[in-house]
Amino acid sequence: MKKYSIETTVGIFIVAGLICVGYMTVKLGNVSLFGEKTYPLKARFTSVAGLRVGSAVEVFGIQVGSVTSLTIDQERQMGVVGMKIDKGTVIYDDASAIIKTAGLIGDKYVKVDPGGSGEVLKPGGAITQTSVPADIEDLIGKYAFGDVKKPPAQGEEQPPAK
Repeated sequence: MKKYSIETTVGIFIVAGLICVGYMTVKLGNVSLFGEKTYPLKARFTSVAGLRVGSAVEVFGIQVGSVTSLTIDQERQMGVVGMKIDKGTVIYDDASAIIKTAGLIGDKYVKVDPGGSGEVLKPGGAITQTSVPADIEDLIGKYAFGDVKKPPAQGEEQPPAK
């Protein structure tokens, strides 16, 4: 009789372990079993340097999605950022997007101004008004190698343009 009780206990632990592994796989893999809680959007940028798949998408400083893909639009010669946005977040067709840096040398993320005067973007729609901020590394490089002109001191005249 003891033999069967030990086997039953071991079987219960194995089943419980498999259920835990399955639950963690679904949670960590961001797999949705009961319908999607997000919708896809795209935005085209002249440069997506530093942005990665999985980077945050923020509206009003609140994370409302993530970057799902980075591709190239060969026809327009631009980088295309695929995003998934939480269903409760409304983005309009007059929205704008910019790639920002979290902190001085932090990770890049997409900041979206949702607009509000146009029509609501449908799933798969595109944000057309985009901009990329100045690259801090380029600015530091220009300053270090003397490409940046110093502004004239007060009272000094501006040298003539060449």
